[in-house]
Amino acid sequence: MQTGTKRAVRSSPSEALSIWEEYRRTNDVRLRDRLVFMFMPMVRHIVYRKAREIPAHCDAEDLLSCGLEALIRSIERYDPHKGATLEQYAWTRIQGAVLDELRRHDWAPRSLRRDERAINNARSSFLAEHERQPTHAELATAAGMSPAELSERLDQAALAEVGSLNRTVRSDESEQLERIDTLQSSDREGDPVASAELAEAKARFRTAFARLSKQQREVLALLYVNELTLREIGQRLGVSESRVSQIHSQIRRRLYEQLSGELSLFSGIC
Repeated sequence: MQTGTKRAVRSSPSEALSIWEEYRRTNDVRLRDRLVFMFMPMVRHIVYRKAREIPAHCDAEDLLSCGLEALIRSIERYDPHKGATLEQYAWTRIQGAVLDELRRHDWAPRSLRRDERAINNARSSFLAEHERQPTHAELATAAGMSPAELSERLDQAALAEVGSLNRTVRSDESEQLERIDTLQSSDREGDPVASAELAEAKARFRTAFARLSKQQREVLALLYVNELTLREIGQRLGVSESRVSQIHSQIRRRLYEQLSGELSLFSGIC
């Protein structure tokens, strides 16, 4: 008994040509769509192969759309008298269109991508031969570069890597996780819990600030709001610079005692 799934049967060049000739004779869009479905696996093959060879900066769906448009143009412009089969002609046009789309979205120059591929090939060859990853110096030698040149090209390649923050990095039946969801946010206001904690800490600071003497509050305002130096504050208050420094130390100690549970907020004036 035979088991397993059935594989799609690949259409022969003569069958494709027959359908194409009928389409050109009748201009029946359904025949064109039949050719599109017939060659769509070829489009997917080209897209995913090229997306692996060249770092893509657009989604696979964008490349598939580009390949599909090239396929339709190939069907419309195909000339059987030039010797190539429809599949051969479409392959060339689709591959060229996908490469152009990849390069259009790639910020890096071709020379950098060429060196990047050479480095990756050298790393793979070294790993296959020695069964371990090469050191930086060994990789540079294998790629025909100096260690400094290798470092520079790797840094340039890293800077050129640009991707969509909305690209899916994990997907299952219950959840779809995008790259932006994996980034740590420094916006505390975007977190309801953190926002509430920060509001409470600020309220505690205002209460502690109100308990300071008038002179202490004035020193803080001149130092952290007006950004005056200790000398300038002393001149404003009619006291010495060392006295202002002493007042500031007293303020820090008093606030530290009252806000010991809010050190992250208190660190701004420590």
